[in-house]
Amino acid sequence: MNLTNANYYSLEANREFMSVSQLKSFLKCEAAAMAELRGEYTRPTTTALLVGSFVDAWFEGTLDQFQQEHPEIFKRDGSLKADYVQAARIIQRVGEDKLFMSFMSGEKQVIRTGEVYGVPFKIKMDSYFPGEKIVDLKCMRTMEPIMGKNFVEHWGYDIQGAIYREVEGNGLPFYLAVATKEEATDLEVLSVPHEHLNQVMWDLKPKIERAALVKSGKVKAERCGVCPYCRKTKVLTEPIDFEFAGLSNDEIKARKGEW
Repeated sequence: MNLTNANYYSLEANREFMSVSQLKSFLKCEAAAMAELRGEYTRPTTTALLVGSFVDAWFEGTLDQFQQEHPEIFKRDGSLKADYVQAARIIQRVGEDKLFMSFMSGEKQVIRTGEVYGVPFKIKMDSYFPGEKIVDLKCMRTMEPIMGKNFVEHWGYDIQGAIYREVEGNGLPFYLAVATKEEATDLEVLSVPHEHLNQVMWDLKPKIERAALVKSGKVKAERCGVCPYCRKTKVLTEPIDFEFAGLSNDEIKARKGEW
């Protein structure tokens, strides 16, 4: 399949290729990921995702098209809702920073495909400098650690970097151009060290292989028990111990000592 901007996010493309977001879906809940691939379930579009897409569209030069395709970002009087007014402020702020803009000045939304541990993957690079570096844009609520963990690792952005480098094929440096949604937008260009990405790539091997087996139907998908899909499709069969209420299936297994 020849991937383009028009079909990159299509169901057909998602069935043929794994992506970073799809892999993360499998790591979160295999059953929900498979339901998406069957066309039975669609993850809800959140305001946070739309705000990020708003800023992405500005860098791509497609903001007018984005606004036409998403009338929900406007109030009845035609003005932008508060979250997107903030997105416009982020755009203004990053546009004032020479280093940030230089890192975002590469080739936009470059699509590549390749194999990672024998599994076909697709990637779409925000700002690509052939032979030099890969840069991904992130709009975050904050850059503060989350539950004591660096936000890059918490959200798996290092997973994204490792896979992008592998598919691109030249071991290029990977950077994150980060802007926050705080009232006073914070900015950083973050480098993710080669050594860290190499370790992430090594650690991903069994996870990618497991996801591929589930996707192919060779291994039954497991339910996490707590995601929106699992809540929506839950069927009660018997009472459970009150201490397990609200826990994922993995957490329940851990408490029962089944691992």
